[in-house]
Parts: sequence; C-alpha cells; structure tokens
Amino acid sequence: MLYTGKGDNGTTKTFGCDQRISKSSSIAEALGSLDEINSFLGLVKIKSAGITFKLEMGEINLTDTIDRIQQDLFIIQAETAGADKKITEEKVKWLENIINDIEKILPPIKTFFVSGGCELATLCDIARTIARRAERRVVGVNDENPLQPPPYQAGGSKPISNFTLAYLNRLSSILYAFARASNHINGVVEEAPRYE
Repeated sequence: MLYTGKGDNGTTKTFGCDQRISKSSSIAEALGSLDEINSFLGLVKIKSAGITFKLEMGEINLTDTIDRIQQDLFIIQAETAGADKKITEEKVKWLENIINDIEKILPPIKTFFVSGGCELATLCDIARTIARRAERRVVGVNDENPLQPPPYQAGGSKPISNFTLAYLNRLSSILYAFARASNHINGVVEEAPRYE
C-alpha cells in the first residue's frame, strides 16, 4: 500500500523510535532535504548519460559517480534518522580526489559565477544549492543534541558523525566542480557578476 494514513495528523516516525514527531521538526526537515537532493540528483544522473571527465585519476563516468553519491545519501538519511549507519573517511576522500582532479582541468576561480551555461551545468548548480540546504538542516539536527547520550530525543536523533558532516560539505563542492567542468568541456565561458 502506498499510504498508511498514520501521518494525516502531521506526525511521522523515525528509525528506532516509537514516538511520533511533527513533520515540521528539525529532523523531519533534514530528512526531507536529503530526500530532495537525492531526488534531484536523479534528474542530473539522467541528463549526464554518456558524459565522462578525463582526469588525472582516470576517466570518470558522471552517471555512475552521481549514482554512487545517491547511494551515500541513503546512508546519511539512515544515520540522520537514528540508524547505526555512517559515512566513512574513504567516501569523503573519494569526493575530495575527484574535486581536486577536476580543479586541475579548470581555469582558476577569481570571482563568483552567474549560474547558467549548458543544461547540465545549470542542473548541477541547482543541485549544489539544494545540497547546501540539506547540509544546513543536518547541521541543525546535530546542533540540537551534539553530545546527547542514549536515550535520544524524540525522533531518534543521535550526534551526526564528523565524516558525514564533511561529506555533506564536499557534496556541494563536487556539484560545483561538475557544473564548472560541464561548461568547460562545452566551451562555455563563465560569466562573472557585474554588480552594477
């Protein structure tokens, strides 16, 4: 069944918690924002079909890379909901290696850039802003109870691991790198804001 009706009163449950919480709570907001970025990355994944970047580390397939990020976001959602799942340091390093290699093929950053250019770059830029919101929401959940021992607050919230927080921070960076690289390989010149 695609619905239960249990949330009709504006409440929901999270992993390992019998208490119902408001759908407007910080943890529900964080989970919703993570779901939003994961869903939008589905569109980015479809639009990136056949796109590869030739990097120092080797050629990366953008569709496969986005899919792997989506899988990692499910781990972050599970951790945020209270499950015993965590992002590893290796996953953070994987993002960093890709970002560092993409940076080597791009002109240096001297200013902010106006979003736009090719379609994929624009979609990656939108994804970057959604990822930043998801990061802020997860940080908000963590700020509410950063050192709280069991039993956790209603909603099953535990402290979020440092590697998970780092991964979310790198996520917006890699999406920015994808946006810039997409424009670069399509010959689109980045537009700086004029501040006029």
